[in-house]
This record gives sequence, C-alpha cells and structure tokens, in this order.
Amino acid sequence: MVFIYSTCEGVEEARKLAKLIVERKIAACVNTWPIESCYTWEGKMKCENEYALLIKTNESKVQDVEDLIQQNHSYSTPLVAVVDVRRVNRAYKEWMTTVVG
Repeated sequence: MVFIYSTCEGVEEARKLAKLIVERKIAACVNTWPIESCYTWEGKMKCENEYALLIKTNESKVQDVEDLIQQNHSYSTPLVAVVDVRRVNRAYKEWMTTVVG
C-alpha cells in the first residue's frame, strides 16, 4: 500500500479528482481537507488556501493516479508525492483488494 499526496486549488477540484480516482478503481479511498500553503511561484511569495488529497492505493496504481491527476488538474505543475506504507491492518488491506481494480 502507498499514500499519494497532492493538493488542489479548491474543494470542487479536490472532489472531482477524488471521485474520478475512486470511480476508476485506481484507489480505495481519497481523503480531502482544507490547508493553507505558502510557496514561491514565478518569483513571488504566495500564501493561499488549498485542498489536500491523501490517496490510498497500491504501488501498481501509482502511474495511473499520476496520469489522471496530470490530465485533470488545474495546476501546470501539480504535486504527486508517493509515501510507502510499511504496515496496514489486515481488514483494511483485504477490503482494499476488493475495490482497487
């Protein structure tokens, strides 16, 4: 199992991406929540509200998720960061195998 972390400009985009990912069965679940991000873009400091995505999937689906985000994201350079999960409880892992295609 892996977590994929990404951010979106707002709740509508976060929901859209979450639904596409789950409907296409390339992840078991997507968590979303509001965050504030500060960063430099095109030479200017920005602090803006965004929505975070935490996507729970299998290593074999990472490229599919990354491709979907690239094709459907409003940012020209969206973040797609993968974190390996060392351990997952058996019941969740078994459920996940039934929903991820």
